[in-house]
Amino acid sequence: MDKLQRLKQGSSSVEEYRQSMELLMMRAGIREEERTTISRFQSGLNLEIRDKVKLLPYRDLNELVQLCSRVERQLKRKSFRKDSTSSYPKNFKKQGHSSHPYPKEEKEKEKEKPFFKAPSKESKSSEIKCFKCLGRGHIASQCPTKKTMVLKAQDHYSSLNEATSSSSSSEDEAIDSEEEILPCEGDLLLVRRLLNNQSSEIDQSQRENLFQTKCKVLENTCSLIVDSGSTSSCCSTRLVDKLALTTNPHPKPYKMQWINEEKGIVVDQQTSIPISIGKYQEEILCDIVPLEVSHVLFGRPWQFDKKTIHDGLTNKISFQYLGKKIVWCPLSPFQVNEDQMKLKAKKDEEEKSKNKNKKKRKELSLWRKRRARFKRTITLVSSSFFWCQRKMAMEDEHLL
Repeated sequence: MDKLQRLKQGSSSVEEYRQSMELLMMRAGIREEERTTISRFQSGLNLEIRDKVKLLPYRDLNELVQLCSRVERQLKRKSFRKDSTSSYPKNFKKQGHSSHPYPKEEKEKEKEKPFFKAPSKESKSSEIKCFKCLGRGHIASQCPTKKTMVLKAQDHYSSLNEATSSSSSSEDEAIDSEEEILPCEGDLLLVRRLLNNQSSEIDQSQRENLFQTKCKVLENTCSLIVDSGSTSSCCSTRLVDKLALTTNPHPKPYKMQWINEEKGIVVDQQTSIPISIGKYQEEILCDIVPLEVSHVLFGRPWQFDKKTIHDGLTNKISFQYLGKKIVWCPLSPFQVNEDQMKLKAKKDEEEKSKNKNKKKRKELSLWRKRRARFKRTITLVSSSFFWCQRKMAMEDEHLL
């Protein structure tokens, strides 16, 4: 760690300095953000390189290393020009002979010096091997096959590398394999409590709507809401009673309190609901509560387990299922309102049938009471008549 903090470029090249920094970071087991690594890399650069690089734009560490390498090569070229110009004597004249002429051998050596330096660099560069394209003469950050320039209209250009092209291809594959699932069709199984203040004009945007859709539970169409504000996944008691689902005791019973209730509701039962929407089929463990707003409600546990992504604009929910991206589409406000109107008609019919059945049961109970009373009366009358007849017979026998 101390070596990493005291690391400076010094006489080493930019690429050598970067490799040594990465090696020390790997040995120390340091994992940090890229901006922190960039600032660490800049602090150890030579001052002349650092000052010039700060004025140039870059997006990541690789581009910064490339810029530093370019600046380093420019500085080397400038220093080489200065050395070549300073090698000539001050009293050199174009015409005539100088008082202290150079021998021909020394002049030839002076001329051959820059030409001998270049091959030495080429021999060193030929020893460098790129670990990406396995070519020689360049490093990975300067690989010519890494970047391609794509020119566009209106003098705009963009830089595409292999990573972005592979990521874009994977995104295209994900888009191709993406499947949008619409809500299930059919009338809802149960009636739910409706709001009385329904507006005549319905806003078709999803700005003020929770995610609502329809699902299939044992071939019955039920309503489903996904709400991140709920800390548990719940289902309605009516759904459990209607479909006769098996219930299990809750391992950790708790109290749930609604806004309009002073006392909390004890949640001590659970059930597994087989839900299917399109190709998505799964059994979800839900707590049983007297839920009126929907038949099934998926809360944070389901969203956490499925790693769902919610689009706030379209109100769509996407997640991965069996290696494929599934997108759930919500019901439109018009569809929600239409379902509520149908549910209201169902509710009225159920209430009428309930009242009718109550009336019939009441009439039946009254008839049974009257019948029992009549039977008791007949029994009393018959018994009294029998005793009267017997008494009369006894009196007749006595007279005789």
